[in-house]
Amino acid sequence: MNFNWKKKPLPDPNISQSLQKELGVSPIIADLLVQRGISNFQLAKQFFRPDLQQLHDPFVMQDMDKAIARVELAIEQGHKILVYGDYDVDGTTSVAMMYIFLQQFSTKVSYYIPDRYKEGYGVSFQGIDYAHENNFSLIISLDCGIKAIDKIEYAKKKGIDFIICDHHRPGKKIPKAVAVLDPKRIDCDYPYKELSGCGVGFKLIQAYCIKNEIPFDKIYHLLDLLVVSIAADIVPITGENRILAYYGLQQINDNARPGLKALIEQSNRKKDELLINDIVFGIAPRINAAGRIDHANKAVELLVETDFQQAKKLSQTIETNNLTRKELDQFITTEALSQVKPEKKSTVVFNENWHKGVIGIVASRIIENFYKPTIVLTESNGFLVGSARSVVGFDIYEAIDQCSHLLDRFGGHKYAAGLSLKKENLNEFVQLFEKVVKERISSEQLTPEIVIDRELAFNQIDLKTYRIIKQMEPFGPGNNRPTFVTTNVFDSGFGKLIGKENNHLKLHLKNEKSNNSIDAIGFGMFDKKDLIEDEKCFDVCYNLDLNQWNGNANLQLRLKDMKECL
Repeated sequence: MNFNWKKKPLPDPNISQSLQKELGVSPIIADLLVQRGISNFQLAKQFFRPDLQQLHDPFVMQDMDKAIARVELAIEQGHKILVYGDYDVDGTTSVAMMYIFLQQFSTKVSYYIPDRYKEGYGVSFQGIDYAHENNFSLIISLDCGIKAIDKIEYAKKKGIDFIICDHHRPGKKIPKAVAVLDPKRIDCDYPYKELSGCGVGFKLIQAYCIKNEIPFDKIYHLLDLLVVSIAADIVPITGENRILAYYGLQQINDNARPGLKALIEQSNRKKDELLINDIVFGIAPRINAAGRIDHANKAVELLVETDFQQAKKLSQTIETNNLTRKELDQFITTEALSQVKPEKKSTVVFNENWHKGVIGIVASRIIENFYKPTIVLTESNGFLVGSARSVVGFDIYEAIDQCSHLLDRFGGHKYAAGLSLKKENLNEFVQLFEKVVKERISSEQLTPEIVIDRELAFNQIDLKTYRIIKQMEPFGPGNNRPTFVTTNVFDSGFGKLIGKENNHLKLHLKNEKSNNSIDAIGFGMFDKKDLIEDEKCFDVCYNLDLNQWNGNANLQLRLKDMKECL
């Protein structure tokens, strides 16, 4: 796939030079910081040393006082509380976190995850019936509920109160629950809008602790679950999320709970330091696999387990689910790609036999091959159900909203959504969705881009610069790992394909602007091998990386793309 390279504007030189002197850093580091909105010593201190004292007052969130009052009433009067969450990583970590916390104060707490295939996403009538049949008077929903208008009314008629903790975009109406906690509510003044669903749940826990004079230290251990949700749900790692992720990584590295420790071992990512990417590509897919292939209750069961040996047994079951998920993913992706119409601005593919649990992954795989807004549909319970994924800058939620009269229901984010519709509406939906996308999407949005922070010559790359960049972790949306470009480079003649399938490119690069040379690795970049032949000149964009092998550590470039010199 071809990429557009988009260079960030150079920061104001006066601000950059001032910060360089104030912090005693190189121009490179100063530029990177100014690009991230860090213009003075105090802001730099907050960035490099996040402080839990900087967390916002949870009572600023709309309805927080009502939520706390209802939780306190339930605990004082011995009401049965049902913790209800979605079946993905954000939902299961939210449920595990809230369940672990409330168990300290009540013996009448249980949890419920809807069955992906029998109930579908979000709050279900079946879940409410379960609560009613088992005498629960309070449901706390996490990572779902903001659009469950009819479900909340149904629960109210059965004498069940709801506290909704959600982070998805609300509809035109807010459910008439006891409390609706969602920073994206128009009438909510909470200053940080990008919390994960688990993050909103954590604010409820934090508020309860403030009200009842419980030290923050008593809930610090929950941050390992919270950072997993932040990483997996791809929310911006800025502001409050950055603080929570920073300390969550410390907790997961220093003293991860047994379930997470078992998953780390299963993912073969046991190393000195677990990072956000290790969660995204190692832990999260395994947690998700439980709900995709079996039932997400298995994931919650693992996350709340206190015995490591038992956790290892549970994680082995989930690993089996994950292997099944991979096989389905590969098979369905191949079938789905054959349906793609390259001339269209959008992709909608459908097969009634596709496994519902992997269609979201398949949508992402299609975008890796055909970069445009994509919806993958299958059949479930008499409806077509689908997962939608978008490209950078295009709001797929808004596009689907323009087709909402053809849908049974839908919900989600700017870049990911879920939907269901009747089969007889499929053709009209495909046509209208393509029309909406075609009218709204720009040609630039149909080509993936790599955003470049700064140009470097090889003689500007050293271990000190790498180590300071390393301190800019955790990386993620809103604070991506810095990407650099070096122009007019060539391979010294040692370039070769490596790996079991010879699909990775290993290079030793020289730069015309300096006498320095450096190793580089391009994972999956076998198709760029012709660029290195006959001492051709080319440009590279990359992240700085540390290659550790046999006790030695050397800087290398982790290539993102290569282009022939103009």
